Amino acid sequence: MKRLIAACLRLLPVLVIGSLASVPLAGAPEARAQQTIKIGVILPFSGQFADTGIQLDNGIKLYMQQHGDTVAGKKIEVIRKDVGGIAPEVAKRLAQELVVRDNVDILAGFALTPNALAAGDVSAQAKKFMVVMNAATSIVTTKSPYMARTSVTLPQIDEAFGDWAAKQGIKTVYTMVSDYGPGIDAETSFIRGFEAAGGKAVGSVRVPVANPDFSAFVQRAKDTNPDAIFIFVPGGAQPAALGKALAGRGITPKNTKILGNGEIAMEDALKNMGDDAIGIITAFHYDPNHDSALNKQFVAAYNKAFGRNPDIFSAGGYDGMRLIYDALAKTGGNTDGQALIDAAKGMAWESPRGPIAIDKDTRDIVQTVYIRRVEKVDGKLVNVEFDKIPDVKDPLKARMAK
Repeated sequence: MKRLIAACLRLLPVLVIGSLASVPLAGAPEARAQQTIKIGVILPFSGQFADTGIQLDNGIKLYMQQHGDTVAGKKIEVIRKDVGGIAPEVAKRLAQELVVRDNVDILAGFALTPNALAAGDVSAQAKKFMVVMNAATSIVTTKSPYMARTSVTLPQIDEAFGDWAAKQGIKTVYTMVSDYGPGIDAETSFIRGFEAAGGKAVGSVRVPVANPDFSAFVQRAKDTNPDAIFIFVPGGAQPAALGKALAGRGITPKNTKILGNGEIAMEDALKNMGDDAIGIITAFHYDPNHDSALNKQFVAAYNKAFGRNPDIFSAGGYDGMRLIYDALAKTGGNTDGQALIDAAKGMAWESPRGPIAIDKDTRDIVQTVYIRRVEKVDGKLVNVEFDKIPDVKDPLKARMAK
């Protein structure tokens, strides 16, 4: 009997979600005379990706510190849940609990693609506005019509980067990416852009996503002797580990062009790689060294609040809260999922990363892709922007829309 009761309790969130899918939700906020808007944030606050979750959440916190906790006369309450890492089943369960037990109005956060995909089902069924603040696989926003993204897509960065690289005279490339959705997106998109512009991919390898040792994979790349190696690994501990493996096998920008998503040249990775990182070229959408008045203010405020620089995760969280606040202001505090996503579509503003917008057709972000080179400036390794590609949409969805 105890086992039967436990099994029923585990199924309860699923059953209630299923019921919600067939019942209009507009009446629920009205019934409780809603004066508080609840936002359920799902992030990894522990495990390998804990710092990613912390940095993203710091962006959320900073925006609320600067803009208050009231929108359209209603108080904003954030309920945080720790997903612990790449755990789609846990993410879905947490999203269900937030909707059913905590009565949240909005789902947000989502540092990792598998988790965002799983929670997207809950957003679609419960008709809840969902803001993805980091997960970067292109298909994420197709999981729910109530979802928008304020971070980036891998094809957005890497197809443009591949095209740019070939036009700089690079003839051959070897790709090395993490073996999950974002890595596969990065690999296929870079190769698509690179080969369309006249380059040739001469080899590739996909690395287990939690892999701690890159030595054997780096050796394979070295044996191919390409003009360049293109790399994607998720932010966190892996970029520094990969950088050390490259240097340990004698692969540096002095003898082989190292190209990659900006994760491999984030601040912590550069500290661990040292001068071997000088010359690495990356494409990315945000860096704390981006030269704009708004970003300088953002970096100063972030350092004052948290004692460190912001990163892409912080920017995604900060802009995600801006989107939520502005959408709520536009609806007058109405938390209906359709009303909020309609308000979000086409929204545009100046972010610390530069001008951004939410595409009205795809609900995905439109932004500038910056090309940067690691240089030593005043004794410190930094990413120096030297080229840019403005107004880039997710190319996969752009092609589908034609």
